[in-house]
Parts: sequence; C-alpha cells; structure tokens
Amino acid sequence: METVIQTTDELKHTVPKRNRWQQVRTRMWKDRYLYLLLLPGLLYFLIYRYLPMLGITIAFKNFSPFMGIADSPWVGLDNFRRIFENPEVLQVIWNTLVISFLQIAFAFPAPILLAIMLNEVANPLLKRLMQSVVYMPHFLSWVVVVGIVTIFFRNEGLVNDALRELFGVQQSIGFLTEPDYFRLFLVFEVIWKEAGWGTIIFLAALAGVNPALYEAAVMDGASRFRQIWHITLPAIRSTIIIMLIIRLGDVLEVGFEQVFLQLNAFNMQIGNTLDTYVYYKGIQQSDYSFSTAVGVFKGLVGLVLVMCANKLSKRFGEQGVY
Repeated sequence: METVIQTTDELKHTVPKRNRWQQVRTRMWKDRYLYLLLLPGLLYFLIYRYLPMLGITIAFKNFSPFMGIADSPWVGLDNFRRIFENPEVLQVIWNTLVISFLQIAFAFPAPILLAIMLNEVANPLLKRLMQSVVYMPHFLSWVVVVGIVTIFFRNEGLVNDALRELFGVQQSIGFLTEPDYFRLFLVFEVIWKEAGWGTIIFLAALAGVNPALYEAAVMDGASRFRQIWHITLPAIRSTIIIMLIIRLGDVLEVGFEQVFLQLNAFNMQIGNTLDTYVYYKGIQQSDYSFSTAVGVFKGLVGLVLVMCANKLSKRFGEQGVY
C-alpha cells in the first residue's frame, strides 16, 4: 500500500515538472531566432567574464608561470594579508577611495542636472542638436582626451599663454606636474567626457512623465523650479538610486587608462590607484598572485557595497537592483 501511495505521489510531482520543461522547450523553439541574437552576448560574458574567474585561484598560491596554476604551491590567505600589511597598498587604496568619492560627489550628479536642463528645452530641434553635441565626447578615447588636456594645460600651452597675456602671469603654472591639480583634472575630464552620454538613461526616464502633471502644477501657480523639484526629480528618483547602487559596485574602479596616461613622478604619490598598482605589480614586476589578490579584494568590496546599498534602498521603499 505504501509503495502504491509513493508511486502516486511521485507521478504527481514528475508530471507537472515534465510539462514545465516541455513548455520551456516549446517557447525556446518558438523564439529561437531571438535566442540566436542573444548568443553572441552570452558567449562574450562566458569567455571574457566567467571563464577567466578560474584564474582567481592564483590569489591563494605562490604562482609561477613555469610551474603553472595547478602545480604552484598553495599559500592560503598570505597574499591578502600583504594587502593590509603593506603601507604602500594602504596608500593606494586611500588614493582610489578619494578619487572615487570625488567622482561620485561631482561626476555622478552631472548627467542628472544635464538631463533636467535638456528636458526643459522646448524647441525639439535645438534639444536634439544639444544632445548630439554633449554625446560626442563619449566616443573619444582617453588617449585623445588626455592629449587635449595636455595641449591646453602644459607649461607652453593655451591656458598658460592666456594667463600671461591677460593677467600678466610671468611664471607658468605646472598644471600637469602639481599634485594638487591631478584629482581635479580627473573629475572634470570624466564630467566632460561622460556626462552627456549618461543623460540617455535619465532622459528615457523623464520621457515617461505624464505631461498632465506639469499642466496641473502650472494651474496651481508652481514655478519651473517647483515643477522640477516636485515632479521631475521624484519621477527619476528610482533610476538615480539604481544607477548609484551600480556605481558603488565600482567604487574601487576609477579607470585605469585615464589615470595611467596622466601619472608621472610628481603625482605618483597621490595618483597611483589600485588599477595602476596591479599593472605595475602584476605586469612589470611579475607578482601575479599578489596583483590577483588585490583584484579579488576590489571585487569583494564592490559586492558588499552593492548588497548593502540595495538593502538600504529597499528599506526606504525603493525597488533596488534585485
């Protein structure tokens, strides 16, 4: 009797599961061409994002290229202890955090403000023209951007020439060699290059705002500033929070190419970040295990910050990332 009951229960559980798999196969076959379009993206993440994660094991080994990953001896968490015992690494982490938070404080709000200003432009032709103009710097490589900055701000550049001609400044200002200007240049370069491109998401969110809300606000005598404060900003609040959570995941990622191209002997002390430090240690000094441990540390910090920020946003009633 128990065998019969058990067999019946198994049939009750297996039949719906079989039906579900059949429905999935039918739906996948029906949308097979869409999945084929999705395949290149999946292969990209599989080959360049997930398969390389197997190399994380060298962070727990004393890796030697001659011995290979499998035969290199295990050292446990020794490489991670070196991160917190080495004063040079602590200075690099501090440099990265300072630059990252400066970018969050000044570069992150820039696309929001720019999107709001573009949204206020009434003439559609002028609006599209302005969008195209602010988008263009995004398509320039950091090599070109840093080259432009170097031409303008070097000792014999346009800015120093203008200061001499207009204000009588006799001695050239070392914008590219003074450490005090280094972080300032990084932030303003990011704003100039990426602010226009970042407006795409916020303009898409603003496109869904009901125009009747603005009409009702006008009838109530609300000024343009009041309309922006009470209608525009609340409409994109969830988008802002999601983008901020994603940005916090890259809090230790400040852009290798931009920083590397502007590092020199004068600003190395405050400009050397985790990305450039990993390059110097891993590529130039062949300390692969330690540089991998630093990379794993960066990923773990980003993961923790994203999870905490996502939980905090849900606690305040927002949707969050997941």
